[in-house]
Order: sequence, then structure tokens, then C-alpha cells
Amino acid sequence: MQEITFALSEFARGLGSVIASANFADLLDILVVAYLLYHAIRLVRDTRAMQLVKGIAIVLIVYLAAVSLNMLTLAFIIRNMMQWGILALAIVFQPELRRALEHVGRSKFNISIGRLVTRESEELTAVMQNLIETICKSAEVLSDSRTGALMVIERETKLGDVIPSGTIIDSEPSVPLVCNIFYPNTPLHDGAVIFREGRVYAAGCFLPLSDNGAIGRGLGTRHRAALGMSEVSDAIVVVVSEETGKISVAMDGNLTRDFSRQSLSALLNEKLLGPGPEEPKKTFWRKI
Repeated sequence: MQEITFALSEFARGLGSVIASANFADLLDILVVAYLLYHAIRLVRDTRAMQLVKGIAIVLIVYLAAVSLNMLTLAFIIRNMMQWGILALAIVFQPELRRALEHVGRSKFNISIGRLVTRESEELTAVMQNLIETICKSAEVLSDSRTGALMVIERETKLGDVIPSGTIIDSEPSVPLVCNIFYPNTPLHDGAVIFREGRVYAAGCFLPLSDNGAIGRGLGTRHRAALGMSEVSDAIVVVVSEETGKISVAMDGNLTRDFSRQSLSALLNEKLLGPGPEEPKKTFWRKI
């Protein structure tokens, strides 16, 4: 018991000396590392990369045990495997690494299109409001008729690699136009409509499918495409189910279902035009 008390006192004394000698740079260093680790865990959580992290942790534990037990051969093999393993992991997990870098590029330090719209002019605000109204009314009409639809609202991440897979329209948005695109047996109904800068820019576009294994089996290709688009960009994707007529929204790799015209309008207004007067924006310190 006395040995435990002595060890605890020595630890407390050492910790106190470390804290006393710490300066602002040390504190900032710890906060930055903690922030990076937190977001790294969030990026790999619920993905194949999470299993990779567990495997690496097990290998490191085995390596430390081999070194401590003086198992030279095993330690030599693991050490050389780890030297070449980094390159192999970069090749095998290229999709996850690309997704992580794209997520970093879409950090909150960027200025959103919605804020630019509200600051630049009332004319651009009216354009976005007309787009929101058109999307919501079209989603309601398509939902009532159980017509499948996939509508992508481009934001900061440009979709230039997806648009060539469809047909350029570049037209003013209207409910008859959007609904006519998705009616069965029309030339452009099998694909997504992309809205750019308040206009119907392209139709019949093919989106990347999500490979998230946690997606329910009840979701079809249209919903997987919506999730895949939201995982690799900051676009807002509105989906209308052909089977149930339910309206869903994919954003930031998450899918939210059962939207009405009113709730969809409220969400799009908040994300594209910023929070209203009754919902002030959170400051940086309030978010922390």
C-alpha cells in the first residue's frame, strides 16, 4: 500500500512539474493534435478503414511484445513489413484517403454559397428562392405520383466530373421542366438533375454509388447514388422514392427520410440562404 501511495505521489509531482513548465505553444500543440485525432477517428468510423486501424493497433502491440521479450526474428519481420506497408495501404485504401482529403477541403473555414448569395445582392437571393420553391414543388408533385427523382444542388464542390455523363440544359428552373425530365420513358429520366447557380444545368447524369455497408437493404440504387454524391461533395441531394413516394435528403454522407414540402423548404432555405432571424448562426466559440 505504501508503494502504491509513493508511486501516486511521484506521478502527481511529475505531472505538476510538467504543467508548471508548459507554455502557450505546448497547450496549442496539444489542442491541435487532439483536434486532428478527433476528426481522424470521425473520418474512419463505420468504414473499412476502421478495421484497418484495429489491425494496425494489434500489429503494434505484437511488435512491442516481441521487442520486450527479445524476439528478434518476429520484431525484424514486423519492422520491415511496416516500412513497405504504408505504400500498400495507400494503394488499397485510395478511396477512403480521397474521401478524407475531400472532406478536409470542404472544411467550415470555406464561405458557403448561401452566405455569398445573401451578401451579394437581392437578385441572387431571389434566384435561389425560386430554385428552392421549384425543387420543393417538383418533389411534392413527383412524390404524389410516385415518380422516382434525383436532384442535386451544387454548392462549393464543383461537379465537373459528373456533368459530362449527362446532357447540358442550362435552363431556368420550373416545375413542368423538372417533372417532365423524371417522367418514365423520357430520354433523361434515368439519371440525376444537377442545379448550378440557381439553374437547371444538366440532366441524366450518373452519380457515384456509395459503398457504405451500413446502408439498409431497403434502399435502392437511387438512394445509394444520392449518398455517394453527398460523400464526395458538399452537394445537397433530394431523392424521391419510386416505390413509396417518400422524399429524402442526402447531405454530408447522411440520408434523412420522410420530408414534406414544408420541411424540405425549411431545410433548403437554411442550407442555401443561411439561418433566418429566429435562428441566429452559432459563433465559433459557441460551437466549441
